[in-house]
Amino acid sequence: MTLFVDVPTLGKIVKKVGIANFINGLLKFVEHDFSRWESFDKSSRISAHSDSGVIELMPVADKKIYAFKYVNGHPSNPSQGFPTVMAFGALCDLSNGYPWLLSELTLATAFRTATTSAMAAKALIKKDAHAMGIIGCGSQSEFQAVAFHTIIGINELRIFDLDKAAMNKVAKNLNHLPNLNVIQAKTARDCVRGVDIITTVTADKKWATIVTKDMIEPGMHINAVGGDCPGKTELDIDVLKAGKIFVEHEPQTRVEGDIQQLPSDHLVHPLWRVIAELDVGRESDQQITIFDSVGFAIEDFSTLRYVLSLATQYSLGEKISLVPTLMNPKNLFQLTLSSPPITDESIEN
Repeated sequence: MTLFVDVPTLGKIVKKVGIANFINGLLKFVEHDFSRWESFDKSSRISAHSDSGVIELMPVADKKIYAFKYVNGHPSNPSQGFPTVMAFGALCDLSNGYPWLLSELTLATAFRTATTSAMAAKALIKKDAHAMGIIGCGSQSEFQAVAFHTIIGINELRIFDLDKAAMNKVAKNLNHLPNLNVIQAKTARDCVRGVDIITTVTADKKWATIVTKDMIEPGMHINAVGGDCPGKTELDIDVLKAGKIFVEHEPQTRVEGDIQQLPSDHLVHPLWRVIAELDVGRESDQQITIFDSVGFAIEDFSTLRYVLSLATQYSLGEKISLVPTLMNPKNLFQLTLSSPPITDESIEN
């Protein structure tokens, strides 16, 4: 039987564990899998683009487990009552293809994206970084704030969005966090002035320059999250040229990330090698570091493994017959006949 974890079930898991503990636990899974990056069979995601957005399939496997995520990105969805991003995925036994887990990944992806951002920052920020500015107050912004507060220990957060109601939403959702001062900025420039970390999480599918070179200061770390498909950017090209850039899967980021603006031979650095302590990240307190985050399937692989472990630990989720159980595995046609199909329950009885 396949374990099915829907949105309410994942919500129960998060509440049972606690948000901070959930993030810290997920961090361990993601760091572990990044540290063994070369053991994975990797490929860029498969995308179906339209004028309104994109739908993507993100597969990856190690020597024992295959995983995939289905995810979309449609900026106009909220006006129709749908989230901008929706996702689900599966974890399977590579040796026989049997699906162990079918899970929602909308809520889980929000946690995984934020946790990966904070993991990168932990490896790249200067010492004593404590202030962050977030530009873009959509669904991902609170998760970024909580992850950076939990993992990095930021205590000052400035937020900005053209939509005042979106800023109010973020401020309200974060007012329970201890030792975090949330400030609503009047402009994007005010939002990032004097901070240690800039996070951009805008949704519009267009070439944009949310951050320009005159907005950055020595020693900043830039966490560029929103630019994640062809023709969608957030950082001015001069910002990219000013910093040391770190990426997930370079072939994918070259097409989808902010670095799509740069020549193909512009040097970028694999984040996984810093996480695995094979390379140095930041080289000085004055250096600008940039994580050009587009999201890669190994992060979803880690998340699905983590969800399966917690669901099993707390006996949550529903066991479903996603694939048939047959007395004769070569006789699939029996399921079309009038006699009751053979199931796990009937065999046990």
